[in-house]
Amino acid sequence: MSVTSPLPHDAARLHVTGAARYIDDIPTPRDALHLAFGLSPVARGKIEAMDLAAVRAAPGVLAVMTAEDLPFANDVSPSVHDEPLLAVDRVNYVGQPVFLVVAESHLAARKAAKLGDLTITEEAPILTIDQALAADSRFEGGPVIWSKGDAATAIAGAAHVVEGAFEMGGQEHFYLEGQAALALPQEGGDMLVHSSTQHPTEIQHKVAEALGLAMHAVRVEVRRMGGGFGGKESQGNALAVSCAIAARATGRPCKMRYDRDDDMVITGKRHDFRITYRAGFDAEGRIAGVEFVQYARCGWAMDLSLPVADRAMLHADNAYLLPHARIESHRLKTNTQSATAYRGFGGPQGVLGIERLMDHAAHQLGIEPVELRRRNYYAAAQGGAAPAPAEPPRSSSGQKKTGRDALPQSTPYGQVIEDFELHGITAALLESADYDARKQAVAQWNSAHGAIKKGIGFSPVKFGISFTLTHLNQAGALVHVYQDGSVHLNHGGTEMGQGLFQKVAQVAASRFGIGLGAVKITATDTAKVPNTSATAASSGSDLNGMAVKAACDEIRDRMAAYLAEQHQTSRKQVRFVDDQVEVGGEVLSFAEAAARCYEGRVSLSATGFYKTPKLAWDRLKGTGRPFYYFAYGAAVTEVAVDTRSGEYRILRADILHDAGASLNPALDIGQVEGGYVQGAGWLTTEELVWDDAGRLRTHAPSTYKIPAFSDQPDIFNVALWDGRNREDTIYRSKAVGEPPFMLGISAFLALSDAVASCGAAYPDLDAPATPERVWAAIRGMRDEL
Repeated sequence: MSVTSPLPHDAARLHVTGAARYIDDIPTPRDALHLAFGLSPVARGKIEAMDLAAVRAAPGVLAVMTAEDLPFANDVSPSVHDEPLLAVDRVNYVGQPVFLVVAESHLAARKAAKLGDLTITEEAPILTIDQALAADSRFEGGPVIWSKGDAATAIAGAAHVVEGAFEMGGQEHFYLEGQAALALPQEGGDMLVHSSTQHPTEIQHKVAEALGLAMHAVRVEVRRMGGGFGGKESQGNALAVSCAIAARATGRPCKMRYDRDDDMVITGKRHDFRITYRAGFDAEGRIAGVEFVQYARCGWAMDLSLPVADRAMLHADNAYLLPHARIESHRLKTNTQSATAYRGFGGPQGVLGIERLMDHAAHQLGIEPVELRRRNYYAAAQGGAAPAPAEPPRSSSGQKKTGRDALPQSTPYGQVIEDFELHGITAALLESADYDARKQAVAQWNSAHGAIKKGIGFSPVKFGISFTLTHLNQAGALVHVYQDGSVHLNHGGTEMGQGLFQKVAQVAASRFGIGLGAVKITATDTAKVPNTSATAASSGSDLNGMAVKAACDEIRDRMAAYLAEQHQTSRKQVRFVDDQVEVGGEVLSFAEAAARCYEGRVSLSATGFYKTPKLAWDRLKGTGRPFYYFAYGAAVTEVAVDTRSGEYRILRADILHDAGASLNPALDIGQVEGGYVQGAGWLTTEELVWDDAGRLRTHAPSTYKIPAFSDQPDIFNVALWDGRNREDTIYRSKAVGEPPFMLGISAFLALSDAVASCGAAYPDLDAPATPERVWAAIRGMRDEL
């Protein structure tokens, strides 16, 4: 079984037939109860009184709980215990849970939750970045600043200075399966929780804390999620904890799921940012120094905002060598939903910041945008990490390389770039996409047409792979080989549609030399693999694949040792291949070999463990090696814009993405396609709107527009870069979950290019570039003429 086979998703048939089981599909006992939250109608204020008599008297209601009724910890925060499950004396955003309804049906619970009479003394909410800055409302007490060299001096001495500011919106996760949980009380006070979560151990921890139990008394099981995108890393805590508390109080199973409107009102989004930039360029268009100020709107509780903001800083360089850099980050506290993890985890915001700068600089300096980017790329290291040279190395022309050309080259946070792939990827993509000819064709079209303008945009990505919280870079696995040769495995990763289970099963089949049909992966279960990290940071396959490999190899080595002893030969002469085991001139089926080992009292069960090597990171100083390696990619997007309305279409996208030695090219290409479309959606159609009272007005599919099938490019060419990881990852593959999301930036740049054809100035285009914003930018360009 080849581990690199382009096999379909293991549950593809179940998905398309509707047979795949999600939390809401799990058969519940007849006496199961259903839960709903009563929500705050105001963004900020003091709770003076709660009259819940009508709620308690509503049909089907068995109990109503407030913060005073909770038995132990009233907290669902994934970080600093600043997020109460139920509001205590204050409310902090519209949609904050204030009380909990326990009823006989989902509908009865939701109807009753609307009947609460809350008396709240309202206060002026802090909703915007400007309001938070004026009130000095922030996390960490002040801005975080990381520096490399002297950016101010470098900019002051540069031939050209480019500066500007722009804003980018947040993004709703819009997973197909909403948040859901089911708690089943067990004997002895234990609790079994089914949760739609990317982080089973976090659910286990928070439920145990809320019930006053040790973690061993709480078991969390997750078979699959209908999408996550980071929105189920911490946001499922409230549902799981509520169900467990209600189940303990009533002795009955309890279930909770958000309807779509409630889900969007209650849960956190991607962080929206404002970024200001100021950079100096030399006469050839090379960056001398750059200053970024990043303002992140974090919402009312800390959640995961600090590491998200850190990663935005870490990706402020994207693909470019910054000899001198100053990156300043403000983590602002507002009376809105607590912003949370989202695919890319702050990385897209940081990458968009420098891509906007590069686009602006190309326009101002009169240099073709791709050429400007290539001039500023990190240098390509050859054959391993370059040692610090004793003297400046020489270029191919014989001239000594100095300054930015010398190897090794490092990021603003000090990590040496050892594996930069974008020179080759860019050249190959530009050729396959026929970029130069299409660029000329776009210019010719625009000179001949007034109403419809075209634009073409290019963007690269360099994305770091690892959790920036170093201890999370670990994984465990449990593997059993049964005496009939079938294999059962379990690991700490969760399946959310990305194909992780299939990839890990391929790893197990490959280690034993058997067919994939002999391998079964069961639901992620904290009782089988403890202390799991979230399936996030694009590390699911890296971590869990290596853990499964370790467990399989241990069992295989035991089998080989026993069979070699029986045949009086060397262990090295035992081969596992094609569903067979060759040993001492005899060929056994894998099932026969397993049976013999079982009869020989050989243990056919093993745990595996893996921790990512080479990591060292000090987030306070902003220095070290936070990433094991980088994944790369590039995209070219072409658009057409109707200048009379601002409406547009993506005509074509060409993508070349680096997945290393792909574990499953079919699944990886699917991830690249989905990531691009989701990234383009973030920057074009997906607009979150809050009113002046802090109410989210775009809280349903009718008012919030995710990309539809018809919004994908008419021509969509996606290919994987033919490479392998220089680091010792699972079969030298690379992570592919988050990096392609940022390729959607090329669509935003293409729209900017189309708008630029309408005037001489650089377009002042914010994101998302909705048709309204595109039209306003076009009008502004024409007003200047």
